[in-house]
Amino acid sequence: MNARFYDFSKFVVSAIARTVWRARVFGAANVPAAGPLIVACNHVSYLDPPILGCLCPRRISYMAKKELFVIPVLGTMIRALGAYPVDRHGSATAAVKRSLQVLEAGGAIGIFPEGTRNTTGTIAPQIGAALLASLAQVPVVPACVRGSHRALRLARTDVIFGIPLSPPARKATRGDLAKFTAEIMKAIGELAESTGGNS
Repeated sequence: MNARFYDFSKFVVSAIARTVWRARVFGAANVPAAGPLIVACNHVSYLDPPILGCLCPRRISYMAKKELFVIPVLGTMIRALGAYPVDRHGSATAAVKRSLQVLEAGGAIGIFPEGTRNTTGTIAPQIGAALLASLAQVPVVPACVRGSHRALRLARTDVIFGIPLSPPARKATRGDLAKFTAEIMKAIGELAESTGGNS
């Protein structure tokens, strides 16, 4: 991650989001100021990653589908912003290893448990966030981006952060991971229905 480029990009995108979509952030105090963590968020729009990233008080690294990294300019840009590739149709071993490296260095990772945009609410979440939380023994901060699916209509967009969830045991079973994933999604759902809070 190029910290200077990240901070500049965050400033620019944040200014645009607050001006165009009147973006607000709630629960920022729920995000630990330091130490490794995972931010798990809903995903309904292509705008979610930049909106979440620019309004989160921490720098966030994202997994992104490997196809994006071969696109001229875009690939270079997202690498500079701390993104790293994941093969959604093959082995995720490299992406998991890179995620653990980021966490071991005290960084924050942003994950969308549904794995892709879930505009209908019918896509089942994956256990990736729970697995990483278990392996690295780091908390998961549930987050919700609200209103981004109406961005073309210039609807207000909010980002809400919830109380960190303690990770499952290091030797969690698949059932344990599924249960924790459900807990994450429940927390995200509750944030979506909330009225916000202190910014």
